[in-house]
Amino acid sequence: MKKKIAIIYGGYSSEVVISEKSAATIYANIDAERFEPILVEITEKSWHAHIRGGVTPIDKNKFTYILNNEEHHFDLGFITIHGTPGEDGKLQAYFDMINLPYINSGCLASALTFNKWACNSFLRDFGISTAKAILLRNPEDAKPIEIADELGFPCFVKPNDGGSSFGISKVNNLMEMPEAIAKAFDEGREVVIESCINGREITCGLYWNGKEIIALPLTEILSDNDFFDFDAKYNGRSSEVTPAEINANLADRIQANAKKIYKRIGLTGIARIDFMVTKEQEIFVIEVNTTPGMSEQSIVPQQIEVAKLNLMSICTEIINLHL
Repeated sequence: MKKKIAIIYGGYSSEVVISEKSAATIYANIDAERFEPILVEITEKSWHAHIRGGVTPIDKNKFTYILNNEEHHFDLGFITIHGTPGEDGKLQAYFDMINLPYINSGCLASALTFNKWACNSFLRDFGISTAKAILLRNPEDAKPIEIADELGFPCFVKPNDGGSSFGISKVNNLMEMPEAIAKAFDEGREVVIESCINGREITCGLYWNGKEIIALPLTEILSDNDFFDFDAKYNGRSSEVTPAEINANLADRIQANAKKIYKRIGLTGIARIDFMVTKEQEIFVIEVNTTPGMSEQSIVPQQIEVAKLNLMSICTEIINLHL
């Protein structure tokens, strides 16, 4: 019998559209001769599996489904939800409770990295450079003048618990601040405001092969927009240069930083870590992604291709580590 792999997508946030695309890519790259991949969609209204052209409810008590009057269990979970409840550690905690293995980073690592403020605070204690930032827990806490004095302009306003650039704004003056904060609170429960770091945006995909952390070729992100927002990411308003056109020493330093962060936080599976590099070649971490986008437009699949690796082989390697 082939092992059943649940490719879990959907979620409760605006990122569901990206999750669907990532799940399609992963589904196409699960070796069907070795495994039985099954798409499992999680929404606020329903948990269900897509099987043989139909939809079958998932029993949340055991994460099982009934087919032909027989209960079926999954052997492994592959979470591709960008946002809650997959990227923030909630599903991981649930799977831990029911003893279902999964390939993604665990509950603690996922929860930590999903909280941008907490993650950057954690990394700073280990000598990792991050942008100067202020956290808002309530809209009423916002004091634009004090924020401007602390961070200066331009600055970035973003949900503390979101991704795919939903709710992010680049703020250039005091007049723009209230609208940007309201927009960010529409997407998250907390808002983080960060100083702007001028430089080149470089990102590094990584995965654990059971023996070592593999750092993929670096990508430089060149946005046609003012910054790498959702439009730039997914609507063709940016270009990604892989491998990034930087000197070998700088590339080695970025990859070493990425590996250090991956190990320090305790990540597993495929991850992506984003950096800003200044003219002085100082490296700042922007964000740690435990569930990076895997759509055709996403960066990690591009990096895998440039590395002359095969996504199906990597998926097989990672799956076998957890079965």
